[in-house]
Amino acid sequence: MTTPTGARLTVRDSLGHRVIVIDKLPFRIGRRPGSDLVLTGGEVSRDHAEIVLEGDRYVIHDRNSKYGTFVNGARVIDQPLSHRDQIECGHGGAALMFLTDERETRDDSRTGAPGELRQVATLLAALRAMGTERVLDEVLAVVLDAAIETTGAERGFIMLADQHTGTLELSVARRAGRASVEPSDFRTSRKIPEQVFATGQLQVADLLEGDLPDIHTQTIGFGIRHVLCAPLRLVRYVDRTEEPATSANIGVLYLDSSVRGRFSSSVSVAVEALATEAATAIENARLYREAMEKARLDDELRTASEIQQALLPEPRREGAFYVAVGACVPSRMIGGDFFDYLDLSGGAFGFALGDVTGKGPSAALVTAVIQGILGTHAGTSVSPSDLLTLVNRVLLSRRIESRLATIFFGSLKPDGRLTYCNGAHNPPLLFSNGSWRRLEVGGTLVGAFANTLYEQEDCQLRPGDTIALFSDGIVEARNTEGEEFGEQRIREAIEPGVGEPVERILERLLEALEEFTRGIPQADDLTAVVVRYQP
Repeated sequence: MTTPTGARLTVRDSLGHRVIVIDKLPFRIGRRPGSDLVLTGGEVSRDHAEIVLEGDRYVIHDRNSKYGTFVNGARVIDQPLSHRDQIECGHGGAALMFLTDERETRDDSRTGAPGELRQVATLLAALRAMGTERVLDEVLAVVLDAAIETTGAERGFIMLADQHTGTLELSVARRAGRASVEPSDFRTSRKIPEQVFATGQLQVADLLEGDLPDIHTQTIGFGIRHVLCAPLRLVRYVDRTEEPATSANIGVLYLDSSVRGRFSSSVSVAVEALATEAATAIENARLYREAMEKARLDDELRTASEIQQALLPEPRREGAFYVAVGACVPSRMIGGDFFDYLDLSGGAFGFALGDVTGKGPSAALVTAVIQGILGTHAGTSVSPSDLLTLVNRVLLSRRIESRLATIFFGSLKPDGRLTYCNGAHNPPLLFSNGSWRRLEVGGTLVGAFANTLYEQEDCQLRPGDTIALFSDGIVEARNTEGEEFGEQRIREAIEPGVGEPVERILERLLEALEEFTRGIPQADDLTAVVVRYQP
């Protein structure tokens, strides 16, 4: 609906002093972010009041607000407005004044500037409502170019606070005509921007008046006369009426000119309003950029996860004298556990299970390195102890984060002879003829100490003997009472059905673990392998 010209509200609240043109009807006032005038304060309702036009008169209408709408101190439901009426939404919050005489709020030779900046502020409000698909640099340029063009400034910049240190950093600098300026070429003093950021108060200064020449000698030397600097104040709204909105300065918008009196009071008010809207748009752009970066990282992690899964062998491997099955469930998208199978010389079957310290990309990198070392020995007669010695030497020669690992490697020959080396891994359990034993012989962590000596042990397996390998993620998994799953529960899950197919043994182990940890998020990678000698 077209409105008569000249109607405005002057607003004084926690955001400062500003002038808002009533340029649409009904004109909604409240705490809701989509309101035409957004107010803060514990007594402001989300949808507090609206201004409508009845005939040729403006009327304010209370929209069932909790704490009431007041005109000149009296609570009202519907009240015609007159020039200079005082309006309050609740008590003790924003102070509004209704004006119909344009002369009350216009003293700028550039009469279009406030209106134009109001339109830019409306644009930024729309960007805020959409969550903005613009990147941060584009939003900064839109804000700064609009401010320079509509105020007649010769140049300007936006400084944003570093999110970790809180110090101001120059983010974008522009000259009139939408020309970019390299930050190193933008010569000015930091005094005014840092004062505005610290106090949250807009500053407009003619540097040749009063005692300012003595304070800003360097800036004047650059040919700068008139300066306008507004805080980028981010207001965070809450849904509960009893909780007040909070605000924080995220940076400053700075404009300057060599011309005296360039920035009048009405332009200053409009720029301050623009800066408030811009702060939200800038924050949304920041969040959008972070979301895009996170999405990119997630894509890379998904690719890494696919690669890591591709490095694992097929879960089931069967030969003339053995059958094996394994499973690896990372706690994150990529993890530090692995298992592997190798065909060795003389028809021997090699199998390994490892656990790299840490999680995520660095641990996944080390698992790939170890699997690569193992893979280069396929078809050889390398002994388990020599293989772990080699892995230890290679990891120590690389400056890799999370290079420590526990590894178990075994070599099973067609005649049932098992040779193994355990590098500080949870001892696998060997089930044989109704009894069980741990496979513990070996040495310390790989990647920890140079010149470590690893031992190996030979065992003679009987047909049907079964070996269960598992990572510490299974042993140390906890239930809601804080108890560990432990080796005993692993034995109890396997031993009663140790003669069943290896797939079923692995299933029963993982089912028992799932039941035990029900209600507790997975904290570590879970890996297990079951190997049976069956000539």
